[in-house]
Amino acid sequence: MDGILIIDKPAGITSHDVVSRVRRALGTKRVGHTGTLDPFATGVMVILVGKATRLAQFLDKDTKEYIAEVQFGFETDTGDKTGLRIADFGLRISEVVERLAKTDFDVILSKFRGEIMQTPPMYSAKKVEGKKLYELAREGKEIERKPVNVSIHELDLLPDEIGNPQSAIRNLKVSCSAGTYIRTLAEDIGREIGVGAHLTALRRTAAGKFQISQSISLDELKNLDDPTSALLPIEEAITHVIRYDVPDERVEKTRSGLSTRVYDVDLQDGQFVRMTSSDDSLIAVGVYEAAEKSIRPKVVLI
Repeated sequence: MDGILIIDKPAGITSHDVVSRVRRALGTKRVGHTGTLDPFATGVMVILVGKATRLAQFLDKDTKEYIAEVQFGFETDTGDKTGLRIADFGLRISEVVERLAKTDFDVILSKFRGEIMQTPPMYSAKKVEGKKLYELAREGKEIERKPVNVSIHELDLLPDEIGNPQSAIRNLKVSCSAGTYIRTLAEDIGREIGVGAHLTALRRTAAGKFQISQSISLDELKNLDDPTSALLPIEEAITHVIRYDVPDERVEKTRSGLSTRVYDVDLQDGQFVRMTSSDDSLIAVGVYEAAEKSIRPKVVLI
């Protein structure tokens, strides 16, 4: 059983819970994912099953897209609605609403588009000296975190769907590099406006090429007569990688990890290559080695 499953994660459970439920639904233990979502967040989780688990390294750096619901007016210790209120900037809700009404969001958001530095939040799964930051935070500890470079490809204010002129909530659409903390982005935007902010909802609408429209809920998966029918072909994981058709006589050698010499190919040294057989089956993901004029299998799908 091999393939890719796009799950629409519900709020209130961890990414590990999602993997566990998929294992039970499919009746297999060989299941992994390409990027966690916080328990309160919803949306696209790319689940890899069987041989596809070996391809996680080619997907976990994919661009992510989100719809973030931001409550302006105060911050929480977690950066989202699950935390405790820690800073309100001394403003009443009416003053926050007035400040937002006067804010030119195009100007504010432009400061966060492109390459920016971002400090990982204490309530995150990032490890420091082998311990996750949220574990330290729960012990009441706060340590210095080094800012990291992230890319915000798109950042836009969505039309107000609430229809309440006294609301301090705004929805943002974000397209960003893997490793971006949307909670931190919301906090930084709130500080730039001078009113504070935290997330009240977060929905991942895309991860790389995989869209929310392709997803299935855990309940839907469980209720299918044949849950494996929801799996996408394993090849869908790396369609962005250039293809090389392995000669029939080299297929078994490729599966054994042996390199194949290639000529008249437009490849760069170190470039990944999707190695397929004559029946279009994915055999391996290889690496082109210019000095040897060969493709060396890096991940063999066995």
